[in-house]
Amino acid sequence: MGKKKLKIGLLLDSLSVSAWELKMIENIINSDYAELNLAVINNRKPVPNNNTLAEKIKNNRGRVFYLTLRKILEAVYNKFIGRKTYLSSAHVVRSCENAIGTIPRIYVDTIRKKWSDYFKEDDIQAITKHEIDIFIRLGFGILRGDILSSAKFGIWSFHHGDNRKNRGGPAGFWESMECWPETGSILQILTEDLDNGKVLYRSFSCTDMMSVADNMSNYFWKSLSFMERKMKELYINGEHAFFEKVEQENRHPEFYSERLFVAPTNKELAILTYRKIVEKARMMIESAFLLDQWILMFHIRDDFSSSLWRYKKMIPPKDRFWADPHILYKDHKYYIFIEEYLYNINKGHIALITMDEKGNYSQPETVLDKSYHLSYPFVFEYDDEYYMIPESMENKTVELYRCTEFPHRWEFVMNLMEGVEAVDATVFYHNDKWWMFVNMVENEGASTWDELFLFYADNLTTNKWTPHPLNPVVSDCKSARPAGKIFIENGALYRPSQNCSVRYGYGFNICEIVKLCEQYYEENIVSCVEPNWDKKIFGTHTFNRVNSLHVIDALYRRKR
Repeated sequence: MGKKKLKIGLLLDSLSVSAWELKMIENIINSDYAELNLAVINNRKPVPNNNTLAEKIKNNRGRVFYLTLRKILEAVYNKFIGRKTYLSSAHVVRSCENAIGTIPRIYVDTIRKKWSDYFKEDDIQAITKHEIDIFIRLGFGILRGDILSSAKFGIWSFHHGDNRKNRGGPAGFWESMECWPETGSILQILTEDLDNGKVLYRSFSCTDMMSVADNMSNYFWKSLSFMERKMKELYINGEHAFFEKVEQENRHPEFYSERLFVAPTNKELAILTYRKIVEKARMMIESAFLLDQWILMFHIRDDFSSSLWRYKKMIPPKDRFWADPHILYKDHKYYIFIEEYLYNINKGHIALITMDEKGNYSQPETVLDKSYHLSYPFVFEYDDEYYMIPESMENKTVELYRCTEFPHRWEFVMNLMEGVEAVDATVFYHNDKWWMFVNMVENEGASTWDELFLFYADNLTTNKWTPHPLNPVVSDCKSARPAGKIFIENGALYRPSQNCSVRYGYGFNICEIVKLCEQYYEENIVSCVEPNWDKKIFGTHTFNRVNSLHVIDALYRRKR
């Protein structure tokens, strides 16, 4: 007899929910670890205002100017800053009527005290009869009282913000408008202490500083998976092991010393909007006269070369950029495989630069080109043959190629994965297994920068890669995305990772891999690289080293 699924309840304001909420509900319904058993719906209606239009104007005459100014400010923001969004909105209203089907529904009238909702005793009794394991809060106000203990494992609720730096709201607004480098999000078990529940999951995304809407959509789409991951972990590991880990992770006292964030006043919104317009105008002027171009930089040294100001620049023509350098060494020559991106067709291919041991190098030659975009040419040697795994997300594949005539001819071997949004796959052979580190997107609309997934297989040439039970093993835009080949230095194992907190490709880290096996994964950042060594360098996101050659890429500002 199989293990019983978790019994899940929903706390809703109505059967109309946001698109991201509906996606999460549908995923839970289709899971093999949880089932929906109850919907508790807020029946508390706002007090009707039956005043005539004239009476409403008279009663609110002191606010007419405020509300008019508010509309003007919002129109200015939408016209000049937030008018163009790139992501599908996470907040389009959808009905969950068909999704929840015929599960029992309880309509409740809560008691509102200030901003908190308290459930009546008879409603609590009706709810507890359903013996719910987890309530998901998707409605109501701040919950307090007996409802917090009405489910066996509590009420699980999202806080779309980093509760150590941002309590209150609106979600995603202040991070974007004040240009915070990252936007946090957590899943927590609610307690009486507002915004200070027991944290189940914490993650960080790069802040979209030019669109509040896209900033919100990205991390709402991403965070819906937190609920599924933690439910599955509870189901698989059991109550004792799960909550022992939760208590361990929440053992430290934490103070909150920031202000309580609320919706901006008109004065604040005017100042923030003005600053954004100025910033956007500055960016447009700079873009007209200056080119931010990815270039390569290298240094030849037998010992580990850590001083980036020593690296020499390899600058491409102005019609393209060079990025993602990966190296092979053969017959006293270095073969540097790169992404060469042509601006006029908005597409990249894989090119090759040959370099001798003194640093003399050739111009790039195309070695792999497809109808779709290619980048991050991860090259490696195995069983006396050379292989490449280029990034091919546009084709929704992770592709493996073998070199048939070194170094220019590469033939397709197989798709290691299909139907995935995966970037920068990096493989490593360790303890008789192949390990694949790759950033992936689980929900359309989320970023490829935020979450690192780990898979393993006994053979390289297989499409049966086992997902690691801790996936994603990193959920943080500061260190998730691969940035080069995993390497050994002084007996330790290191993984280069991208830092996309300020913007894409801002910097990279060297992470020491502490644990790597089928059950556990742990890494620690031991060195951080930021673009501070040259006033014309604004980013760097790849590092590779083979023998004496060290190579990075860098975002270089030059005149058009």
